[in-house]
Formats: sequence, structure tokens, C-alpha cells
Amino acid sequence: AAPAGAVAFGVKHTEGVSVELLFRGRAEPEAVAGAGVQWPLDEGTVLRFSMSRASSEVNDNKVTVSFYAEGGKPINQAGVFLTGVGISLDVDADRDGVVEKNSPNKASWAWGPEGHGAILLVSCDKEFP
Repeated sequence: AAPAGAVAFGVKHTEGVSVELLFRGRAEPEAVAGAGVQWPLDEGTVLRFSMSRASSEVNDNKVTVSFYAEGGKPINQAGVFLTGVGISLDVDADRDGVVEKNSPNKASWAWGPEGHGAILLVSCDKEFP
């Protein structure tokens, strides 16, 4: 998606976004700390970004990729707005009829009337071949 004549790129991102570059032939990704650094635009380079927390509003985070020609002359930019969505599987871990987000019994299970932990019923039959 780089414009014609681009030989390098740079990345800027908001605080809520983590960005990594994975170069062909390297096992470990390189973290992108901020603006000002240019990397060669090589085939097989992967730009990977993620968010570790939910957004406070829609499109509140952004990643901007700047493309450069020989000599560092800016050519164009591309941007992506991001919205982090929080997903949580909460359960009635105390079996008291109340679903709690931070129940201390969420990570363990005990049998019996005074037990704790989620009871999950899974349909494992083969309804469709």
C-alpha cells in the first residue's frame, strides 16, 4: 500500500497503542517507541499493532504511517483509527446469583453446596456431520 517512490517509512501512534515491526528473516519483533525513526520499506515487513485496554470513546487511538522517498523527503501518510473493545467472561463464581467481575473464586473450583467456581455446561454432541 506504499506510494510509488517510497523507500522508507516511519510510524507514530497514540499512547494506548503498542506497535511492533517484524522484519523478514528476524524471529523477534522490534518495538516502535515513537516518531522520528525511519525503517527501510522492504517486502515482507509486517507492522503489528494492538491495544491492551478498552477505549474510553470510539476512535480514541490512532496509528499513522509516513512514507519517505530517497533522502528522507516525505511523500504521503496513511492512518488508522482504533477503538479497543473490552471483552470479559464473567461468571457467578460464588453461586450466589450475582455475576461479579472481580470474584476471588473466579480462578478456582470446589465441589459441593459450599463450593465455588463456575459451572459450565457444554453441548458436545454431534448435531451436524
